[in-house]
Amino acid sequence: MTSLRASAGPEEPTASHWPVAIGVAAGLSGISPKMLRHYESLGLLGQVHRTGSNYRQYTEADVHTLRFIRRARDMGFSLEAIAELVSLWHNRRRSSAQVKQIAQRHHDELTERIEALQAMQRSLEALLCCCPGDDRPDCPILDDLAEPTR
Repeated sequence: MTSLRASAGPEEPTASHWPVAIGVAAGLSGISPKMLRHYESLGLLGQVHRTGSNYRQYTEADVHTLRFIRRARDMGFSLEAIAELVSLWHNRRRSSAQVKQIAQRHHDELTERIEALQAMQRSLEALLCCCPGDDRPDCPILDDLAEPTR
């Protein structure tokens, strides 16, 4: 009988299979090999071991760090903030106050962006109410967009 279970992504290598190549590390962390190389070039990962043929080899700890980065990106943190967070995550002598300050700054930035988006949405809703959306060429939306910046 065939299993109907959906695949949850690549299986974790066993201890004997670490380190892994870039494609495996990318698959396990949910990012593309291109982004993995980019994060590495920014110094978000520690020194990545290379084989004699110059192929990158990623450890289990590297993949864990890549997952951390992915989660932080999914939450909208900037690469600069992620670099700070990764550094703090690896520093067992950190204070949680430093982490909270970074998260609070990001929260405040998100709040500002949300407020700006909501203001744009309200303006657009008002314009949509003014536009009959018929076959005539008159269009209050275009008229408003053509006005000088307020």
